[in-house]
Amino acid sequence: MKENIISFFILSIFLLTGCSSDNNSSEVDETFTVSGKVVDSDGSGLANIRLTIGNQTVYSLASGEWSVSNLKGSVKITPMADGYTFTPASATASSTLTVTFVAEKTAINLSAEAENIVAWFENVQYSNGLLPSTESSSTISLYDNALAALVFTATGKYSKAESIFNFFNQRIGSELTTNGGFYQFRSTDGTTSGDRWLGDNAWLLIALNNYTAKVETTKYDKLKSTLEIWIRSLQDKDGGLWGGITASNSTIPKNTEGMIDAYCAVQGYDDFHKKLLSYLKENRYNSTDGLLVSWLGNYYEYALDNHSWGYCTFEDFPKTVLEKTTMYANTQRATVNGALITGFAPDIDKDIVWLEGTGQMVVAYQKAADSYKSTTYLAEMRKLLISSTLYPNSIGLPYASNLGTTYGSLQLWKGADTNICISSSAWYLFGLLNFDPMAVGYSRGTPDVDKFWKD
Repeated sequence: MKENIISFFILSIFLLTGCSSDNNSSEVDETFTVSGKVVDSDGSGLANIRLTIGNQTVYSLASGEWSVSNLKGSVKITPMADGYTFTPASATASSTLTVTFVAEKTAINLSAEAENIVAWFENVQYSNGLLPSTESSSTISLYDNALAALVFTATGKYSKAESIFNFFNQRIGSELTTNGGFYQFRSTDGTTSGDRWLGDNAWLLIALNNYTAKVETTKYDKLKSTLEIWIRSLQDKDGGLWGGITASNSTIPKNTEGMIDAYCAVQGYDDFHKKLLSYLKENRYNSTDGLLVSWLGNYYEYALDNHSWGYCTFEDFPKTVLEKTTMYANTQRATVNGALITGFAPDIDKDIVWLEGTGQMVVAYQKAADSYKSTTYLAEMRKLLISSTLYPNSIGLPYASNLGTTYGSLQLWKGADTNICISSSAWYLFGLLNFDPMAVGYSRGTPDVDKFWKD
Protein backbone atom coordinates (compact mmCIF):
# COMPACT_ATOMS: atom_id res chain seq x y z
CA MET A 1 0.00 0.00 0.00
CA LYS A 2 2.74 2.42 1.06
CA GLU A 3 4.83 1.71 -2.05
CA ASN A 4 1.82 2.30 -4.34
CA ILE A 5 1.02 5.61 -2.67
CA ILE A 6 4.62 6.78 -2.93
CA SER A 7 4.77 5.78 -6.60
CA PHE A 8 1.47 7.53 -7.26
CA PHE A 9 2.62 10.78 -5.72
CA ILE A 10 5.98 10.70 -7.45
CA LEU A 11 4.11 10.33 -10.74
CA SER A 12 1.86 13.22 -9.71
CA ILE A 13 4.70 15.70 -10.16
CA PHE A 14 3.82 17.47 -13.38
CA LEU A 15 4.86 20.61 -15.11
CA LEU A 16 2.21 23.03 -16.36
CA THR A 17 3.67 25.10 -19.14
CA GLY A 18 1.79 27.85 -20.90
CA CYS A 19 1.90 28.78 -24.54
CA SER A 20 1.45 32.20 -26.01
CA SER A 21 1.09 33.43 -29.53
CA ASP A 22 2.18 36.90 -28.45
CA ASN A 23 5.32 37.68 -30.44
CA ASN A 24 6.46 39.97 -27.64
CA SER A 25 6.04 37.35 -24.87
CA SER A 26 9.81 36.77 -24.65
CA GLU A 27 10.19 40.36 -23.59
CA VAL A 28 7.78 39.98 -20.65
CA ASP A 29 9.34 39.15 -17.29
CA GLU A 30 6.84 36.42 -16.34
CA THR A 31 6.28 35.06 -12.85
CA PHE A 32 4.96 31.66 -11.88
CA THR A 33 3.49 29.75 -8.96
CA VAL A 34 4.55 26.50 -7.33
CA SER A 35 2.18 24.58 -5.09
CA GLY A 36 1.42 21.14 -3.82
CA LYS A 37 0.91 19.03 -0.75
CA VAL A 38 2.90 17.19 1.90
CA VAL A 39 1.39 13.84 2.88
CA ASP A 40 2.35 10.81 4.95
CA SER A 41 2.64 7.29 3.54
CA ASP A 42 -1.12 6.80 3.90
CA GLY A 43 -1.90 9.93 1.89
CA SER A 44 -2.98 12.11 4.82
CA GLY A 45 -1.86 15.74 4.79
CA LEU A 46 0.87 16.85 7.20
CA ALA A 47 0.80 20.30 8.78
CA ASN A 48 3.68 22.63 9.63
CA ILE A 49 6.22 21.03 7.32
CA ARG A 50 8.79 23.65 6.38
CA LEU A 51 9.56 24.11 2.70
CA THR A 52 12.29 26.32 1.30
CA ILE A 53 11.47 27.67 -2.16
CA GLY A 54 14.41 29.64 -3.46
CA ASN A 55 15.12 32.17 -0.72
CA GLN A 56 11.62 31.92 0.76
CA THR A 57 10.26 29.68 3.50
CA VAL A 58 6.65 28.50 3.86
CA TYR A 59 4.87 25.95 6.05
CA SER A 60 2.23 23.46 4.97
CA LEU A 61 -1.35 24.04 6.17
CA ALA A 62 -3.40 21.59 8.25
CA SER A 63 -4.40 19.89 4.99
CA GLY A 64 -0.74 19.55 4.00
CA GLU A 65 -1.17 22.05 1.16
CA TRP A 66 1.31 24.81 0.39
CA SER A 67 1.79 27.45 -2.30
CA VAL A 68 4.14 30.27 -3.30
CA SER A 69 3.48 32.81 -6.06
CA ASN A 70 5.34 35.51 -7.97
CA LEU A 71 8.46 33.43 -8.48
CA LYS A 72 11.05 34.15 -11.16
CA GLY A 73 13.93 32.24 -12.66
CA SER A 74 14.70 28.74 -11.40
CA VAL A 75 13.97 27.74 -7.81
CA LYS A 76 14.65 24.65 -5.75
CA ILE A 77 11.87 23.35 -3.49
CA THR A 78 13.02 21.40 -0.45
CA PRO A 79 10.79 20.09 2.37
CA MET A 80 12.32 19.62 5.81
CA ALA A 81 11.13 18.41 9.21
CA ASP A 82 12.87 16.71 12.10
CA GLY A 83 12.21 12.99 12.07
CA TYR A 84 11.21 12.76 8.39
CA THR A 85 12.69 12.11 4.98
CA PHE A 86 10.83 13.05 1.81
CA THR A 87 10.17 11.58 -1.62
CA PRO A 88 11.20 13.31 -3.75
CA ALA A 89 13.89 14.94 -1.63
CA SER A 90 13.50 18.16 -3.62
CA ALA A 91 12.17 19.53 -6.87
CA THR A 92 13.23 22.32 -9.23
CA ALA A 93 10.89 24.66 -11.06
CA SER A 94 11.29 27.46 -13.58
CA SER A 95 7.58 27.64 -14.45
CA THR A 96 4.29 26.68 -12.80
CA LEU A 97 4.68 23.39 -10.96
CA THR A 98 2.54 21.21 -8.71
CA VAL A 99 4.37 18.65 -6.59
CA THR A 100 3.41 16.30 -3.78
CA PHE A 101 6.04 15.32 -1.22
CA VAL A 102 5.58 12.04 0.64
CA ALA A 103 7.01 12.06 4.17
CA GLU A 104 8.50 8.98 5.77
CA LYS A 105 9.45 8.80 9.44
CA THR A 106 13.23 8.74 9.77
CA ALA A 107 14.50 5.37 10.90
CA ILE A 108 16.74 6.62 13.71
CA ASN A 109 16.03 4.33 16.62
CA LEU A 110 17.81 5.70 19.65
CA SER A 111 18.21 3.77 22.86
CA ALA A 112 16.73 5.32 26.00
CA GLU A 113 20.27 6.21 27.02
CA ALA A 114 20.96 8.00 23.73
CA GLU A 115 17.58 9.76 23.88
CA ASN A 116 18.42 11.16 27.31
CA ILE A 117 21.82 12.40 26.11
CA VAL A 118 20.22 14.14 23.13
CA ALA A 119 17.60 15.58 25.49
CA TRP A 120 20.37 17.26 27.47
CA PHE A 121 21.68 18.91 24.30
CA GLU A 122 18.19 20.11 23.41
CA ASN A 123 17.53 21.44 26.90
CA VAL A 124 20.68 23.54 27.18
CA GLN A 125 20.35 25.16 23.74
CA TYR A 126 19.71 28.91 24.01
CA SER A 127 17.13 30.77 21.93
CA ASN A 128 19.96 32.16 19.76
CA GLY A 129 20.90 28.60 18.79
CA LEU A 130 24.10 28.28 20.82
CA LEU A 131 24.89 25.83 23.62
CA PRO A 132 27.08 26.34 26.71
CA SER A 133 30.11 24.06 26.92
CA THR A 134 29.02 22.62 30.26
CA GLU A 135 25.87 22.60 32.33
CA SER A 136 25.35 25.82 34.31
CA SER A 137 28.18 27.49 32.36
CA SER A 138 28.12 30.82 30.54
CA THR A 139 31.07 29.88 28.31
CA ILE A 140 30.23 29.08 24.70
CA SER A 141 32.84 27.32 22.57
CA LEU A 142 32.94 27.22 18.77
CA TYR A 143 34.26 23.64 18.76
CA ASP A 144 31.60 22.48 21.22
CA ASN A 145 28.84 24.04 19.15
CA ALA A 146 30.19 22.31 16.05
CA LEU A 147 29.95 19.03 17.98
CA ALA A 148 26.41 19.89 19.09
CA ALA A 149 25.44 20.50 15.46
CA LEU A 150 26.87 17.07 14.63
CA VAL A 151 24.83 15.52 17.45
CA PHE A 152 21.64 17.05 16.07
CA THR A 153 22.51 16.06 12.50
CA ALA A 154 23.33 12.46 13.46
CA THR A 155 20.02 12.11 15.30
CA GLY A 156 17.80 13.80 12.71
CA LYS A 157 17.22 16.97 14.75
CA TYR A 158 17.94 19.11 11.72
CA SER A 159 16.17 22.26 12.90
CA LYS A 160 18.29 22.22 16.06
CA ALA A 161 21.45 21.98 13.96
CA GLU A 162 20.18 24.78 11.74
CA SER A 163 19.73 27.04 14.76
CA ILE A 164 23.48 26.75 15.40
CA PHE A 165 24.42 27.26 11.76
CA ASN A 166 22.04 30.21 11.43
CA PHE A 167 23.83 32.03 14.25
CA PHE A 168 27.14 31.87 12.40
CA ASN A 169 25.55 32.35 8.98
CA GLN A 170 24.24 35.72 10.16
CA ARG A 171 27.78 36.77 11.15
CA ILE A 172 29.69 36.03 7.96
CA GLY A 173 30.07 39.73 7.23
CA SER A 174 30.55 41.02 10.76
CA GLU A 175 33.02 38.36 11.91
CA LEU A 176 34.21 35.84 9.35
CA THR A 177 35.09 38.04 6.39
CA THR A 178 36.06 41.02 8.55
CA ASN A 179 38.46 39.30 10.94
CA GLY A 180 38.99 35.91 9.34
CA GLY A 181 37.76 32.96 11.36
CA PHE A 182 35.19 32.83 14.14
CA TYR A 183 36.35 33.33 17.72
CA GLN A 184 37.01 30.38 20.02
CA PHE A 185 34.72 31.66 22.76
CA ARG A 186 31.76 33.95 23.25
CA SER A 187 29.28 34.79 26.01
CA THR A 188 25.65 33.74 26.07
CA ASP A 189 24.64 36.90 24.21
CA GLY A 190 27.19 36.23 21.46
CA THR A 191 29.94 38.63 22.57
CA THR A 192 33.25 37.23 21.30
CA SER A 193 36.48 36.52 23.16
CA GLY A 194 39.65 34.48 22.78
CA ASP A 195 41.58 33.60 19.66
CA ARG A 196 40.46 32.46 16.22
CA TRP A 197 41.68 28.90 16.01
CA LEU A 198 42.11 26.96 12.79
CA GLY A 199 40.89 23.70 14.35
CA ASP A 200 37.69 25.10 15.85
CA ASN A 201 36.69 26.72 12.55
CA ALA A 202 37.56 23.52 10.70
CA TRP A 203 35.19 21.59 12.96
CA LEU A 204 32.38 24.00 12.14
CA LEU A 205 33.04 23.26 8.46
CA ILE A 206 33.10 19.51 9.20
CA ALA A 207 29.70 19.87 10.87
CA LEU A 208 28.36 21.76 7.85
CA ASN A 209 29.74 19.09 5.51
CA ASN A 210 27.90 16.40 7.47
CA TYR A 211 24.69 18.40 7.51
CA THR A 212 24.67 19.14 3.77
CA ALA A 213 25.46 15.49 3.07
CA LYS A 214 22.19 14.63 4.85
CA VAL A 215 20.02 17.57 3.80
CA GLU A 216 19.81 18.91 0.26
CA THR A 217 20.24 22.64 0.76
CA THR A 218 22.40 25.44 -0.56
CA LYS A 219 21.48 27.68 2.38
CA TYR A 220 24.93 27.45 3.95
CA ASP A 221 27.06 27.40 0.81
CA LYS A 222 28.43 30.89 1.47
CA LEU A 223 29.28 30.01 5.08
CA LYS A 224 31.07 26.87 3.93
CA SER A 225 33.00 28.58 1.15
CA THR A 226 34.02 31.52 3.35
CA LEU A 227 35.29 29.17 6.06
CA GLU A 228 37.25 27.21 3.47
CA ILE A 229 38.78 30.37 2.00
CA TRP A 230 40.02 31.42 5.45
CA ILE A 231 41.38 27.96 6.23
CA ARG A 232 43.26 27.88 2.93
CA SER A 233 44.63 31.38 3.61
CA LEU A 234 46.49 30.04 6.66
CA GLN A 235 48.75 27.84 4.53
CA ASP A 236 52.40 28.87 4.76
CA LYS A 237 54.84 28.57 1.87
CA ASP A 238 56.22 25.38 3.45
CA GLY A 239 52.77 23.75 3.19
CA GLY A 240 51.96 23.86 6.89
CA LEU A 241 49.00 25.75 8.31
CA TRP A 242 49.21 28.44 10.93
CA GLY A 243 47.10 27.62 13.98
CA GLY A 244 44.96 30.73 13.58
CA ILE A 245 45.04 34.33 14.79
CA THR A 246 45.32 35.50 18.41
CA ALA A 247 43.13 38.15 20.02
CA SER A 248 46.03 40.59 19.47
CA ASN A 249 46.17 39.64 15.76
CA SER A 250 49.42 37.69 15.92
CA THR A 251 49.81 34.32 14.23
CA ILE A 252 49.25 31.15 16.26
CA PRO A 253 52.03 28.57 15.73
CA LYS A 254 51.38 25.55 13.55
CA ASN A 255 49.43 22.85 15.35
CA THR A 256 49.28 19.23 14.19
CA GLU A 257 45.78 18.61 15.50
CA GLY A 258 44.45 21.72 13.74
CA MET A 259 46.11 20.69 10.48
CA ILE A 260 44.43 17.28 10.66
CA ASP A 261 41.09 19.03 11.23
CA ALA A 262 41.65 21.32 8.25
CA TYR A 263 42.65 18.46 5.95
CA CYS A 264 39.40 16.73 6.86
CA ALA A 265 37.26 19.87 6.56
CA VAL A 266 38.46 21.03 3.13
CA GLN A 267 36.94 18.42 0.86
CA GLY A 268 38.54 16.99 -2.27
CA TYR A 269 42.25 16.75 -3.02
CA ASP A 270 44.34 19.51 -4.59
CA ASP A 271 47.63 21.35 -4.00
CA PHE A 272 46.40 22.51 -0.60
CA HIS A 273 46.18 18.91 0.62
CA LYS A 274 49.32 17.79 -1.21
CA LYS A 275 51.45 20.55 0.33
CA LEU A 276 49.97 19.93 3.75
CA LEU A 277 50.84 16.24 3.61
CA SER A 278 54.36 17.14 2.50
CA TYR A 279 54.71 19.43 5.52
CA LEU A 280 53.42 16.79 7.92
CA LYS A 281 55.84 14.24 6.50
CA GLU A 282 58.86 16.49 6.91
CA ASN A 283 57.96 18.21 10.18
CA ARG A 284 55.32 16.30 12.15
CA TYR A 285 56.00 12.62 11.58
CA ASN A 286 58.24 10.26 13.49
CA SER A 287 59.01 7.69 10.83
CA THR A 288 60.70 5.39 13.35
CA ASP A 289 57.59 5.14 15.51
CA GLY A 290 55.20 5.63 12.60
CA LEU A 291 53.32 8.34 14.50
CA LEU A 292 52.28 11.93 14.00
CA VAL A 293 53.77 14.22 16.62
CA SER A 294 52.66 17.53 18.10
CA TRP A 295 56.05 18.91 17.19
CA LEU A 296 59.49 17.35 17.12
CA GLY A 297 61.64 17.77 20.21
CA ASN A 298 58.67 18.59 22.44
CA TYR A 299 58.52 16.79 25.83
CA TYR A 300 54.84 16.21 25.08
CA GLU A 301 55.73 14.93 21.64
CA TYR A 302 52.67 12.72 21.30
CA ALA A 303 49.01 13.60 21.75
CA LEU A 304 46.11 11.16 21.80
CA ASP A 305 43.92 12.92 19.26
CA ASN A 306 46.67 12.75 16.64
CA HIS A 307 46.21 8.96 16.78
CA SER A 308 42.40 8.83 16.59
CA TRP A 309 41.79 11.79 14.28
CA GLY A 310 44.75 10.90 12.08
CA TYR A 311 43.39 7.39 11.61
CA CYS A 312 39.88 8.66 10.83
CA THR A 313 41.07 11.40 8.45
CA PHE A 314 43.90 10.04 6.31
CA GLU A 315 43.12 7.31 3.80
CA ASP A 316 44.81 3.98 4.54
CA PHE A 317 46.42 5.29 7.73
CA PRO A 318 47.85 2.23 9.52
CA LYS A 319 45.82 0.60 12.30
CA THR A 320 49.02 0.33 14.28
CA VAL A 321 48.60 3.97 15.36
CA LEU A 322 45.62 2.82 17.44
CA GLU A 323 47.68 0.08 19.03
CA LYS A 324 50.44 2.50 20.07
CA THR A 325 48.30 4.25 22.67
CA THR A 326 49.42 2.47 25.84
CA MET A 327 51.45 5.59 26.66
CA TYR A 328 48.11 7.29 27.46
CA ALA A 329 46.18 4.40 29.04
CA ASN A 330 45.44 4.72 32.75
CA THR A 331 42.87 4.03 35.45
CA GLN A 332 41.42 6.68 37.77
CA ARG A 333 38.79 6.90 40.49
CA ALA A 334 35.99 9.18 39.32
CA THR A 335 35.13 12.24 41.35
CA VAL A 336 31.39 12.04 40.63
CA ASN A 337 30.72 8.53 41.93
CA GLY A 338 33.97 6.92 43.05
CA ALA A 339 33.94 4.39 40.20
CA LEU A 340 37.21 3.09 38.80
CA ILE A 341 37.41 3.93 35.12
CA THR A 342 40.01 2.94 32.55
CA GLY A 343 40.60 5.06 29.49
CA PHE A 344 43.08 7.46 27.93
CA ALA A 345 44.80 10.67 28.99
CA PRO A 346 45.51 13.42 26.44
CA ASP A 347 49.28 12.99 26.91
CA ILE A 348 51.94 11.01 28.75
CA ASP A 349 51.15 12.57 32.15
CA LYS A 350 48.36 10.00 32.54
CA ASP A 351 46.80 11.85 35.48
CA ILE A 352 43.20 11.80 34.18
CA VAL A 353 40.91 9.71 32.01
CA TRP A 354 40.03 12.18 29.29
CA LEU A 355 36.49 11.22 28.37
CA GLU A 356 36.33 13.23 25.15
CA GLY A 357 39.55 11.65 23.90
CA THR A 358 38.46 8.18 25.00
CA GLY A 359 35.28 8.67 22.97
CA GLN A 360 37.37 9.69 19.97
CA MET A 361 39.30 6.44 20.33
CA VAL A 362 36.00 4.52 20.40
CA VAL A 363 35.05 6.05 17.04
CA ALA A 364 38.50 5.20 15.63
CA TYR A 365 38.25 1.61 16.89
CA GLN A 366 34.86 1.31 15.22
CA LYS A 367 36.35 2.52 11.95
CA ALA A 368 39.10 -0.06 12.35
CA ALA A 369 36.46 -2.77 13.00
CA ASP A 370 37.93 -3.45 16.45
CA SER A 371 34.62 -4.18 18.15
CA TYR A 372 36.22 -5.54 21.32
CA LYS A 373 38.06 -2.32 22.15
CA SER A 374 35.25 -0.01 21.03
CA THR A 375 32.75 -1.90 23.17
CA THR A 376 35.13 -2.09 26.12
CA TYR A 377 35.85 1.63 26.24
CA LEU A 378 32.21 2.56 25.68
CA ALA A 379 31.39 0.47 28.74
CA GLU A 380 34.10 2.26 30.72
CA MET A 381 32.74 5.66 29.73
CA ARG A 382 29.21 4.59 30.64
CA LYS A 383 30.32 4.36 34.27
CA LEU A 384 30.50 8.16 34.40
CA LEU A 385 27.10 9.00 32.93
CA ILE A 386 25.46 11.46 35.31
CA SER A 387 22.02 13.03 35.51
CA SER A 388 21.46 16.70 34.85
CA THR A 389 20.95 18.84 37.93
CA LEU A 390 18.61 21.10 35.92
CA TYR A 391 16.59 18.95 33.54
CA PRO A 392 14.70 15.67 34.03
CA ASN A 393 15.53 12.67 31.83
CA SER A 394 18.73 14.34 30.68
CA ILE A 395 22.17 12.78 31.10
CA GLY A 396 25.75 13.26 29.96
CA LEU A 397 29.40 12.91 30.84
CA PRO A 398 31.87 15.25 32.56
CA TYR A 399 35.00 16.27 30.70
CA ALA A 400 37.36 14.15 32.80
CA SER A 401 37.30 11.48 35.48
CA ASN A 402 39.04 13.71 38.03
CA LEU A 403 40.90 17.00 38.26
CA GLY A 404 44.36 16.98 36.72
CA THR A 405 45.97 18.37 33.59
CA THR A 406 44.91 18.69 29.99
CA TYR A 407 47.52 18.41 27.20
CA GLY A 408 50.77 19.63 28.72
CA SER A 409 50.80 21.04 32.23
CA LEU A 410 47.66 23.20 32.01
CA GLN A 411 45.31 22.49 34.91
CA LEU A 412 41.68 21.58 34.31
CA TRP A 413 38.97 24.03 35.34
CA LYS A 414 36.79 23.58 38.41
CA GLY A 415 33.86 21.34 37.54
CA ALA A 416 35.59 19.57 34.65
CA ASP A 417 35.17 16.32 36.59
CA THR A 418 31.62 16.92 37.88
CA ASN A 419 29.54 18.87 35.33
CA ILE A 420 28.02 17.49 32.14
CA CYS A 421 30.14 18.59 29.18
CA ILE A 422 29.34 18.85 25.46
CA SER A 423 32.55 17.37 24.05
CA SER A 424 32.68 14.17 26.09
CA SER A 425 28.92 13.60 25.83
CA ALA A 426 29.02 14.14 22.06
CA TRP A 427 31.86 11.71 21.42
CA TYR A 428 30.26 9.11 23.69
CA LEU A 429 27.03 9.48 21.71
CA PHE A 430 28.92 9.17 18.41
CA GLY A 431 30.22 5.86 19.70
CA LEU A 432 26.72 4.71 20.66
CA LEU A 433 25.48 5.60 17.18
CA ASN A 434 28.56 4.26 15.37
CA PHE A 435 28.80 7.70 13.79
CA ASP A 436 32.13 8.99 12.50
CA PRO A 437 31.93 12.74 11.75
CA MET A 438 35.18 12.59 9.77
CA ALA A 439 33.90 9.92 7.37
CA VAL A 440 32.14 12.48 5.17
CA GLY A 441 35.50 13.74 3.86
CA TYR A 442 37.51 10.52 4.09
CA SER A 443 37.46 9.12 0.53
CA ARG A 444 39.08 11.88 -1.51
CA GLY A 445 41.38 9.97 -3.86
CA THR A 446 44.69 10.81 -2.21
CA PRO A 447 47.45 9.56 -4.55
CA ASP A 448 49.45 6.70 -3.05
CA VAL A 449 52.66 8.62 -3.70
CA ASP A 450 51.49 11.30 -1.26
CA LYS A 451 50.59 8.83 1.52
CA PHE A 452 53.87 9.16 3.40
CA TRP A 453 52.61 6.80 6.10
CA LYS A 454 52.80 3.96 3.57
CA ASP A 455 56.51 4.49 2.81
